[in-house]
Amino acid sequence: METTGSRLLLSVLEAHGVDAVFGYPGGAIMPLYDALPQARLTHYLVRHEQGAAFAAGGYARTTGRLGVCMATSGPGATNLVTGLVDALMDSVPVLAITGQVRSGLMGTDGFQEADVVGITGPCTKHNVLVTEAAQIPQAVGRAIRLATTGRPGPVLVDVTNDALKERIEWEGPLLEPPRYPRRAEEPQQHDVHVLATEAIAAIARAERPLIIVGGGTRIAGVITEFRRLAALLGAPIVATINGLGTPDPADDHYLGMFGMHGHKAANLAVTRADCMLALGMRFDDRVTGDVSKFGRGATVIHCDIDPSEIGKIIPADIGIVGDLRETIAALTAVAEIATMPSYAEWLGEIEGLRRPLPRARHDGELAATDVLDALTAMMEPGTVVTTDVGQHQMWTAQRVRLQSSRDFLTSAGLGAMGFGIPAAVGAQVARPRDRVVAVVGDGGFQMTMHELATIRRYDLPLKVVVIDNRHLGMVRQWQELFFDRRIVATDLYDNPDFCTLASAYGIRSARVERPDELHGALREMLEAEGAYILHCACFPTENCFPMVPAGRHIDEMLERTTA
Repeated sequence: METTGSRLLLSVLEAHGVDAVFGYPGGAIMPLYDALPQARLTHYLVRHEQGAAFAAGGYARTTGRLGVCMATSGPGATNLVTGLVDALMDSVPVLAITGQVRSGLMGTDGFQEADVVGITGPCTKHNVLVTEAAQIPQAVGRAIRLATTGRPGPVLVDVTNDALKERIEWEGPLLEPPRYPRRAEEPQQHDVHVLATEAIAAIARAERPLIIVGGGTRIAGVITEFRRLAALLGAPIVATINGLGTPDPADDHYLGMFGMHGHKAANLAVTRADCMLALGMRFDDRVTGDVSKFGRGATVIHCDIDPSEIGKIIPADIGIVGDLRETIAALTAVAEIATMPSYAEWLGEIEGLRRPLPRARHDGELAATDVLDALTAMMEPGTVVTTDVGQHQMWTAQRVRLQSSRDFLTSAGLGAMGFGIPAAVGAQVARPRDRVVAVVGDGGFQMTMHELATIRRYDLPLKVVVIDNRHLGMVRQWQELFFDRRIVATDLYDNPDFCTLASAYGIRSARVERPDELHGALREMLEAEGAYILHCACFPTENCFPMVPAGRHIDEMLERTTA
């Protein structure tokens, strides 16, 4: 069969089940775009390549499937980098396809040439340069396998313009078989069972055990299995921001998110625990605080698919390496036949630590926490929530009650502003029948608000809540608390009229600035057909608490509410 490199590449994507691609065209990748109308997949034109990478990440996070983005050479490819680093930090399977200048120009500083493989090496799980059309099936197939197996992550395939144009006779398969056989699993399963037995015995011996849920549980898709294990163990549960949605929000043992802006009870429980079962988390500095004091005197059981994470930051007494589905199954099998204590005294102590989240009051002005309290109370189960980065991100994470860990999308590890809107685009494309709500700050929103054009173009019924406090709120909070109130370059007093902006893009909107207007405005937004932007004009000095200062132990929480 005669084909071109471009048509061959699209056929490989189709063979791997790809049905959506987010991208932005340009010179070097133009042959691939020329072939797109013949492909059985939908291309979503974003308005900036960074939006393509974030949208692919949003698609992947909310489905567990591969997200795909495309960009041209040079600046097109470099604009993907932030989204790729975000995917790497949060273990999200994303495939980036970039055009490259033709082979003969490489190394000459040609127009829009950049060493994309060199640039993206540190921010991808794997990348490769393809210079011949015949290399495409194997290169793309291997990249997809690496992105979606083991610990997921982003991959990049850089294809030269001449390889995309090249005409070849192709009779080979579109799905390449793995080059190396899988390792025999029997010994590994045996090891997991032995270690699971040790782990359950350690939990049973403990007086104050604790379960820590990380983002690996979302990746493994083990919500039901985890909740079964948690019920058998009967220990308190806390979650990282990426683990939100795995524990049952109605479980009396669940204490919520822990870490820098975690719930007080969750942080104190981590501090007082004498045994920790950590599932699919990497002990990031935002949850550990002062590492030298974290888990003092506790037996640490760390379960993760990536062996490099075991003991990397917090020493593990028992380390279990493997897919969490297999690990949780092994732990459950042992727990089912074990005699577990009731931990009544410990659970009673934990219950006494619970405190309501701090709420601000400011002379009748609208508080961001009021907005998010009301929003999270009104959202139906199954609503997908994306956030940008900053105070609103932490306020939302503190409040959401999720039935699935794939219903909350946030840039957790990288903390990339501008994530919220394009990630919501990807989530809405992936789950067109579900409601998607993007909660964004006025700062982050303006970094990628041009994707409102994408929302309008494809009639995506996204709901956007803009928390407008006229500041880069989290940075202002740090300046207030730790830089002697020197507020520098964080005021956004010249914000645009967001409703006028929405109107320019043909999207319905409303503004709310008084507490007595809030519930009606939220109800109108949630019930509206099509896209809708709710501009919430909030007072500017509300701070996000609890808060653990950087480098302090997580029981050293600040709890003030306003300036």
